[in-house]
Amino acid sequence: MALNTSADAPLPVGEVSRLIGGWIDRLGAVWVEGQITQLSRRPGAGVVFLTLRDPSYDISVSVTCYRQVFDAVADVVSEGARVIVHAKPEWYAPRGQLSLRAAEIKPVGVGELLARLEQLKKSLAAEGLFAADRKKALPFLPQLIGLVCGRASAAERDVLENARRRWPAVRFEVRNVAVQGVHAVPQVVQAVKELDALDGVDVIVVARGGGSVEDLLPFSDEQLVRAVAACRTPVVSAIGHEPDSPLLDLVADLRASTPTDAAKKIVPDVGEEHERVRFLLDRARRCVGAFIDREERGLAHTLARPSMEDPHRMIDERADQVSALLDRGRRTLGHLLDRADSELTHTHARVVALSPAATLQRGYAVLQRADGHVVRDPAEVAADETLRARVAEGEFTVRVDA
Repeated sequence: MALNTSADAPLPVGEVSRLIGGWIDRLGAVWVEGQITQLSRRPGAGVVFLTLRDPSYDISVSVTCYRQVFDAVADVVSEGARVIVHAKPEWYAPRGQLSLRAAEIKPVGVGELLARLEQLKKSLAAEGLFAADRKKALPFLPQLIGLVCGRASAAERDVLENARRRWPAVRFEVRNVAVQGVHAVPQVVQAVKELDALDGVDVIVVARGGGSVEDLLPFSDEQLVRAVAACRTPVVSAIGHEPDSPLLDLVADLRASTPTDAAKKIVPDVGEEHERVRFLLDRARRCVGAFIDREERGLAHTLARPSMEDPHRMIDERADQVSALLDRGRRTLGHLLDRADSELTHTHARVVALSPAATLQRGYAVLQRADGHVVRDPAEVAADETLRARVAEGEFTVRVDA
């Protein structure tokens, strides 16, 4: 319950510590799970001191127990082991320190760990963290690779050596972390976040060699899984060997069976790429050569056509036809003109023969009265009437004799 305190009426430290102890005493015994990080068994001492840590949240609490309580599990429990402790919270008032007084300690079995991992796996899968559509594709040729691994570990050596052997120009940004134990989860999470925030990192590889189920537990931690799911940079999981399958494999954008396999998957092999380029160049040359050959054959076929082989042939043939038709036209027109000329000559001759002028040329004369009428009958004229006589070469006047 709340205390009535003020700057004028503060509580002494001892009173505050006493009150806290009273509240803690009312908690009663609890079952607590954690990982043993420190273990102190002094020879001859009746009390064993250990530190129980929650690796997911980086929180520790001191635990004490009687020697006979710890001796019951001493053969199967050591530093780094996960245990379940039935303990009573205690408050040490002189130092203001919280601890647990253990009455029973139970090691967490592998079967139980696997069952919990399976339950966590289903829960995270239901959230969509393992969905294939959220996985990001790796770049074909990463320029800078972030590597999270143990210091001077075989996993680090395998990734670096194999990647550089495949592509010598590749660069690495390495973060050495604890890969097992109580410090593994926070260090790996911190390293992944640092590399994800670093400009230029194209892909992040989390690598570790093989180990027992307990050794690989940090890579199935929920905090790490969520941190990897939140990365904007593609993440490759290379944990353990082929049979090992921590939850990190499921959330990562790519799973490699081993660190060596990770090196093969993140960078191409320069020899293979050279061979592929050579093959593609040869294929391109063949395709271009085949295209040119096909076009040359088509061009040769086109040029072999009569119209292309002798393009003036058709013109010459048409010129001969035109010349023949022109000659025919001239002959036909000549014949027509000759015929017309002959007909015109004959007609002219007839016309001339029948014209009055021709009659006059034979010595005849035409008499016309003063009004222009031609005299055809002597009765038409009177005595002493003047007439005009028209002959072939001209005309003159005559007088009618009575």
